[in-house]
Amino acid sequence: MEQLWGLLQGAKRLSPGPSQTTYKHVESTQQGRLQEEEEDREEVAEPSAHFCPMELRGPEPLGSRPGRQNLGLWAAAGRRATPYLVLMALLIFTGAFLLGYVAFRGSCQACGDDVLVVSEDANYETSPDSHQGTLYWSDLQAMFLRHLGEGSLEDIIRQTSLRKRVAGSAGMAVLAQDIRAALLRRKLDHVWTDTHYVGMQFPDRAHPNTLHWVDAAGEPREQLTLEDPDVYCPYSATGNATGELVYAHYGRPEDLQHLRARGVEPTGRLLLVRLGLISFAQKVASAQDFGARGVLIYPDPADFSQDSHKPRLSSHRAVYGHVHLGTGDPYTPGFPSFNQTQFPPVQSSGLPSIPAQPVSADIASLLLRKLKGPVTPQEWQGRLPGSPYRLGPGPGLQLGVNNHRVSTPINNIFGCIEGRSEPDHYVVIGAQRDAWGPGAAKSAVGTAILLELVRTFSSMASGPAEVSSSSAGMEGYLSLLHLKAVVYVSLDNAVLGDDKFHAKTSPLLISLIENILKQVDSPNHSGQTLYEQVAFNNHSWDAEVIQPLPMDSSAYSFTAFAGVPAVEFSFVEQDGQAYPFLHTKEDTYDNLHKMLQGRLPAVAQAVAQLTGQLLIRLSHDHLLPLDFGRYGDVVLRHISSLNEFSGDLKARGLTLQWVYSARGDYIRAAEKLRKEIYNSEESDERLMRMYNVRIMRVEFYFLSQYVSPTNSPFRHIFLGRGDHTLGALLDHVRLLRSNGSKALGPASSGVAPILAFQESHFRRQLALLTWTLQGAANALSGDVWNIDNNF
Repeated sequence: MEQLWGLLQGAKRLSPGPSQTTYKHVESTQQGRLQEEEEDREEVAEPSAHFCPMELRGPEPLGSRPGRQNLGLWAAAGRRATPYLVLMALLIFTGAFLLGYVAFRGSCQACGDDVLVVSEDANYETSPDSHQGTLYWSDLQAMFLRHLGEGSLEDIIRQTSLRKRVAGSAGMAVLAQDIRAALLRRKLDHVWTDTHYVGMQFPDRAHPNTLHWVDAAGEPREQLTLEDPDVYCPYSATGNATGELVYAHYGRPEDLQHLRARGVEPTGRLLLVRLGLISFAQKVASAQDFGARGVLIYPDPADFSQDSHKPRLSSHRAVYGHVHLGTGDPYTPGFPSFNQTQFPPVQSSGLPSIPAQPVSADIASLLLRKLKGPVTPQEWQGRLPGSPYRLGPGPGLQLGVNNHRVSTPINNIFGCIEGRSEPDHYVVIGAQRDAWGPGAAKSAVGTAILLELVRTFSSMASGPAEVSSSSAGMEGYLSLLHLKAVVYVSLDNAVLGDDKFHAKTSPLLISLIENILKQVDSPNHSGQTLYEQVAFNNHSWDAEVIQPLPMDSSAYSFTAFAGVPAVEFSFVEQDGQAYPFLHTKEDTYDNLHKMLQGRLPAVAQAVAQLTGQLLIRLSHDHLLPLDFGRYGDVVLRHISSLNEFSGDLKARGLTLQWVYSARGDYIRAAEKLRKEIYNSEESDERLMRMYNVRIMRVEFYFLSQYVSPTNSPFRHIFLGRGDHTLGALLDHVRLLRSNGSKALGPASSGVAPILAFQESHFRRQLALLTWTLQGAANALSGDVWNIDNNF
């Protein structure tokens, strides 16, 4: 191919008019050239027959031909202008890009300052606060805060705490009617009530529970008077239990293992344990698994705030708490307690077979002084008066529990604000109404916040959301929850202090909670958001704030039993000190107000702001803001613990590769879904709905399909209890190094003790766990033809 050389040679100077330019090859002794001929045509005159040749040549030495000097000037000017032309093109492109970005950002709600697109309804009358078209997150946030500020949370808390609200009582029925009427006044789209008849235990006033010293023959002698006969442990086994007394700290499996290591056997004895760290039900279940005959639970002053300016629990007060290791009515396990339904006479596997009874600090101090044996470790010491705590054993005791079962009507009240784009998916918020005693912190605060949020959202005419006054009777909606419910938010125990903030939650909600914390002002640090307050002295905010859902939380059952992401917000005392009056007759409005030193309204308002903004984001974002990739990190943490035993397993010809592969498949499925979402069009409602369905069911995917919900109601492989969980697998693997000296305890896995590693049992655990995790990865992948089950 000939190379083109040359510069523009000349131009024929003619009067302006239409012209034609032709190029033809000109032979030369040098390289090929093109000859340009220009033919000018006048409108009237005939075209000239003469063509003036113009040559395109390669560069020649300056001055070689005189006619090229002018052309050199033109070429030099062109070279100087080229950078300016390129710069002008870049400026035009940049301006067009910025203009397009600003126009696109108006409909994007995934940016830092989120934007909310509110669809208009032809039948919807706009309020003065409403906006036409696009409503920005900052506008909606300001509207919410303005409406929320108009209420009076403190008055509702005070009035609710003054009402008697024992479950099944006449006062509770009146309160239920009042709350239903309040929801109806707010003109919600739907308000309804359902009634369950739950088997509940109550003290027998004719035969109160008792505690006696016994002689060497085991016969009861002197009685220790229990100060308040109304205080008891619902769902405790009934009857008498006799044995020597042993102090077992908090009653955790590791505490009982320590007793055995110190030569103090818990089997066949009564255990005295402190309130805190784990639930009453877990304490009793641990004691039962270690062979104890009964449990006494007391409040130790060391577990509460030592601030002299704050009120303290009276030493003669005992603390109430149920001991059913399960959810719902234990006498209809896995089924709703509707009166018209007939059930066989079955009981929950979570009901204990040993009696339990709360006692006061005064009774506990008397018992501890009678104990002999070795002195406890320093961290087991408390603040009761007398000599240092000892492990025991001590003198014999007889515990008599005479609670009786009563079929009790429980009313659940529901209200619903329908959404516009996905009205069949629900964001559920709930609060407990009943309380044993005044229940100011236990349920009055949550009930007040719930009613205030209902008022606020009904004023804003926003949705969708569903509100309920209790989580009892969840089994009646189990078939719908994992298909319909996006998130459950519990308002129970929302204000137990004013210093530290905790979010007990599913991992799916952690990123959303972080975002919301940055937008809510701290109630006790002026000029700071809650996130700034937490992050000020902590490099890792989530380590300070995020906690796993405890078993005694009403939100726990929604996640571990029903597979719905759940969260419970709580403000607590500094250093995690427990609120001393919870579940006692001293849980009054006055004590709560004094405990918070006048900051109760501000703290309750902060919880309402957190909850409300969380509900708005979940209800109105086009794409659910649930971080489905977080569970990959959860699996990785468990695998890191299992890796410690890889050598022991390899020596037995075993491997954890299946779990590694399933975890990798889940990570890849999550990343694939992220890319699909990133490359999709947000305005495509059908596509967004498909993504939302896949995201909202992630939690449900982690419920093991290989265990019965009747025998193992908490089927979640990360948060549940049973042989199917990752915790149970880890506990089993630890036995490789225990030489049978330690048993598997129920706190982490909820299974009966195993004294030695069993290979066949391990293989079964590993297989079922792996396929549950693999099933979650497959479901997240979406289409069945994209599933890869090859490990």
